[in-house]
Amino acid sequence: MSKYNFMVHQKISIAFDEYDSVDQLSGEDAALLIEAQKAIAIAYAPYSKFRVGAAALLQNGKTLLGSNQENASYPVGMCAERVLLSTASSLFPGIPIKAIAISYRNELGESIKPISPCGICRQTLVEYESMLKYPIRLILAGMEGKIVVLPNAGTLLPFGFSGKDLQ
Repeated sequence: MSKYNFMVHQKISIAFDEYDSVDQLSGEDAALLIEAQKAIAIAYAPYSKFRVGAAALLQNGKTLLGSNQENASYPVGMCAERVLLSTASSLFPGIPIKAIAISYRNELGESIKPISPCGICRQTLVEYESMLKYPIRLILAGMEGKIVVLPNAGTLLPFGFSGKDLQ
């Protein structure tokens, strides 16, 4: 057999927890998700009408909020996750984030399934984990419906790009 005909089939799977409602979460996770849902109110989303709120629980016990901030020049808008990470690294540099809850309200439709960070936010979350050498649990939800909890942000980016790739 030629070396050019050799192929290995690989499979990636992820493990996550799924809950039917906020009532099934631990008290700490439920409180964080409720804070993320409150953060939706401070989102600036006049163009997409898709408001996202995020809340982080830091290892020092502090909770921080972030929300998406749109701009008429779309590329310069900021997702809630990156607003939140920028706030955390500015106010509490070097303090790991234990968990981030992310929720949304779609003013043009339903908000009943978990939301997942976009690609740029996934990369930023993984970079933040790498920088502080600490996993960030993710709690993903809508305003109602199922909730997904992931053990770390890296779970969402199995072939992530990192500083090691630059060496």
